[in-house]
Amino acid sequence: MQKYTTPCGLECERPLSLHPQPRNSASSPLPINCSCSSCATHGHTPPLETQASLGCGACPAPRPPPRRPRAPLPGVSAAGGLSSRAPPRQPTVARKRLRGHRGKHVILMKCQAKPYCLCQRGSLSPCQPFVLAYIRQALALGEPSVKIEDVTPKISPSGPLFPTEKRIAELFETNTYSVVNIFDATLRPQLNITGVVEIPEGNGSGVVWDDSGHIVTNYHVVGSALSKNPKLGEVVARVTILAAEGIQKSFEGKLVGADRAKDLAVLKVDAPTDLLKPINVGQSSALRVGQQCLAIGNPFGFDHTLTVGVISGLNRDIFSQAGVTIGGGIQTDAAINPGNSGGPLLDSKGHMIGINTAIFTQTGTSAGVGFAIPSSTVLKIAPQLIQFGKVRRAGLNLEFAPDPIAYQLNVRNGALILKVPASSAAAKAGLAPTGRGFAGNIVLGDVIIAVDGKPVKGKSDLLRVLDDYGVGDQVTLTVRRGAETLEVILPLEEANV
Repeated sequence: MQKYTTPCGLECERPLSLHPQPRNSASSPLPINCSCSSCATHGHTPPLETQASLGCGACPAPRPPPRRPRAPLPGVSAAGGLSSRAPPRQPTVARKRLRGHRGKHVILMKCQAKPYCLCQRGSLSPCQPFVLAYIRQALALGEPSVKIEDVTPKISPSGPLFPTEKRIAELFETNTYSVVNIFDATLRPQLNITGVVEIPEGNGSGVVWDDSGHIVTNYHVVGSALSKNPKLGEVVARVTILAAEGIQKSFEGKLVGADRAKDLAVLKVDAPTDLLKPINVGQSSALRVGQQCLAIGNPFGFDHTLTVGVISGLNRDIFSQAGVTIGGGIQTDAAINPGNSGGPLLDSKGHMIGINTAIFTQTGTSAGVGFAIPSSTVLKIAPQLIQFGKVRRAGLNLEFAPDPIAYQLNVRNGALILKVPASSAAAKAGLAPTGRGFAGNIVLGDVIIAVDGKPVKGKSDLLRVLDDYGVGDQVTLTVRRGAETLEVILPLEEANV
């Protein structure tokens, strides 16, 4: 059977007259890599690598579907052909950013009815519409093929962390298992109209204190349950602990003891020993303003959240719900929000230096001024709550005038005694209360100005000084009575606060 040579340079059994003749056959020789549709019909499609080369431009161009007329490009007539005034252009390689592909792409137009791109994977896939429009315009300008490269910048792998970042990440990963999430058992979350669970009022944090399952938190975190005067051992909260595999496990939190005056409470969970990771407690007495600190908690219900800041101030007075001043408070600019209460404040070594307890704000969210109960106070209160269920706090069992009232009575320095119970040790020592004279005038009582030589500026200052003593300790009070100064020795009693 006779074979004929096609315009593509291939042999075909069909006569040459059945193949479309190239438009420029009279002016230029036929190329050997034409991929016209007729050749493809008879199985003469050239190999893929051959198609990737420049086309011949000899086969009739496919007729595009009708579309709305638009403004022609410079040098292009309204019909889509070359303008008679525009000089013929040489084939060029155009570069264009292509978001839909990766790597380099060779767009094959030549004699095919549809444009395709040759990706790095070696497969033909249709291009995006905006690319096709770009290719049609390029062909109309005389470019038989267009090469498009992805100019997206190379994505570099993330580098190693800085030493400080690495240290903070390690501290968080180590201590996050010692932080628990606490929900007040008496408060139930409600579904709002959007179906999102609202954050319960009693949501807060806590720290694992020991291997026995004791959890230290703030009094106000479980304040709603404690306001019902539960007995020791009753369930007052749900406690969730993060396991090593990243699963939150929930347990019942039973009341061990609470101290409203210092805003501290201790719960107990019956959890496996391997799940309990006690926190490392450090000393807060050697802290310095400016040193770095970290706060871990569950703000707004987002469990195990880390914030970083510095210690902004020391020896701040924190007023508890009982109206008692918690002395030695730590001020920090680490973000402390509702839900952080009861969580630990850590130093740069990962030791707990305080329990986050309050924020100074007018909006209910963090304003860069947060406070924490110092670890020195926690170390005094928590063991007593675990052992006795309450705090045996040393005191004088006297009623003192609030500092503003004492100031109005011209007491500028010291704690003014208002009442002295008859059965108290202070009464036996001869301390005098404030009273009224025969004419109805106010007769000021004794004013305590020092305890064992430590100066006392007012009521709150006296209570802070007495925190360093235990029940039964003998103290020497420096008392101002009228124009004279006395020294009174007496034992401290268990405070009724």
